[in-house]
Amino acid sequence: MASDMSEAIRQLVQDRGISEELVLKTIENTLLAAYKRRFGTADNAVVRFNDDYTKVSIFAKKKIVDGVYDPVCEIDLEEARELDPEAEIGDELLIEIDPKEFDRIAVQSAKQTAHQSIREIQKDSLYSEFKDKVGEIIIGYYQRERNGTIYVDLGKVEGILPKKYQSPREVYRVNDRIKALIVEVSKGPTGLQVVLSRTHTDFVKAIFELEVPEIYDKTVEIHKIVREPGYRTKIAVYSNRDDVDPVGACVGLKGVRIQAIIKELEGEKIDILKYDPDPRRFIKNALSPAEVKDVIILDEAKRQALAIVADSQFSLAIGKTGQNVRLANRLVDWNIDVKTESQYEEMDISSESRRAVSQLFGEESAYEEEFSRIADLPGVKPEVVNLLLENDIEYIEDFLELSDEQLANIKGLSEQDLADLRRIIEENVEIIEEDENYEEDIVQEEAQEASPEEVEEEYQCPECGAKITLDMTSCPNCGIGLSFEYEDQE
Repeated sequence: MASDMSEAIRQLVQDRGISEELVLKTIENTLLAAYKRRFGTADNAVVRFNDDYTKVSIFAKKKIVDGVYDPVCEIDLEEARELDPEAEIGDELLIEIDPKEFDRIAVQSAKQTAHQSIREIQKDSLYSEFKDKVGEIIIGYYQRERNGTIYVDLGKVEGILPKKYQSPREVYRVNDRIKALIVEVSKGPTGLQVVLSRTHTDFVKAIFELEVPEIYDKTVEIHKIVREPGYRTKIAVYSNRDDVDPVGACVGLKGVRIQAIIKELEGEKIDILKYDPDPRRFIKNALSPAEVKDVIILDEAKRQALAIVADSQFSLAIGKTGQNVRLANRLVDWNIDVKTESQYEEMDISSESRRAVSQLFGEESAYEEEFSRIADLPGVKPEVVNLLLENDIEYIEDFLELSDEQLANIKGLSEQDLADLRRIIEENVEIIEEDENYEEDIVQEEAQEASPEEVEEEYQCPECGAKITLDMTSCPNCGIGLSFEYEDQE
């Protein structure tokens, strides 16, 4: 009997995953519940185990008195001396209770207490274990399906894979292996509930960490992942080391790594691209696999950009039902409008910009306010802008101040590039020359205002509009007679 109890304790520890201390506490609570059911209180009950846990006993702690009023908690001196000859009034004795004294109802109550305690302990233990695994991948096996929800055997518990967390292209059968992400763990009235997902972006991230060692050890890091489950995923990565290509590390030798990930996602398309802090480059990369010729920032504050592609690349950049550009928008967090080269030419972005400035500041506003930076000029090659930026030439004014010799010393900048840039500046920054004439006109007007007596007044012929003066009696152009009248001013 004793060995049976120790064996039962060992089995509970192994099968239920409950610690030995909790099993012993459960047995103690069971005996105390039976004692309370039999005697009405358990305040004076004491449970003790032997060293190897092969025996357990329950005792009643009673006080020795000279007249018993409460037989549950008190014992008479004479009766106490039969158990201990040295007993004295006021002492306390531990009197072992024979289990046979417990009736059937007390035993049944103890069994219910034991079962409930074991369930609660197991639930708490599993909750603590799986709560720490939220965000991790777990492998289970398909058990059954009800109302679209798949129930997965995870070993110790049963997980659920709701319909909204299932990929639309995946089909399962009984006992199929399922790899999923733990997204939620909670305790319910029916037990522990573990919610799984195969549609979260963290699921893709966790798979990449398993398949790509450089991501696991933080050599390559994931900037952001966007996904339309079952169809396409875009992932932006960057490297913390110059000698490690982040995209190449994720793809693997001959595409081994990425093929394993695609297989796990049941053939879902995956675009791996390099993250770039420059929004123009990042937008270009985000629209892959389409080749983007140029990216124009329309409104940096509102994060609006225009991507220009060749006619043959337009459908690829947009994607089926707009999927590619939609994912690119979410990845870079910009509103991207994709246009072909012909559509861009029809839009005439530079004219629109100039009109907007004129409406805002009036017709006399200078165009260089809109085109102060070389990067803002329409038609400038991005590589030319980057070369100039590397040499601290950002503004049009800085470029125009440089001599031909200084410009020729810029490595990578050809004579054709310089000629094209000068042409673009001349076409879009016409106000440069107008400003010089404007200053001369101001000087002349000031001189005329300073000496009004020297300025000869001019009038127009009422017949042909030719210029005439006060000393003329006929128009030199049409020959009509002229006369001048003056009004007295008070």
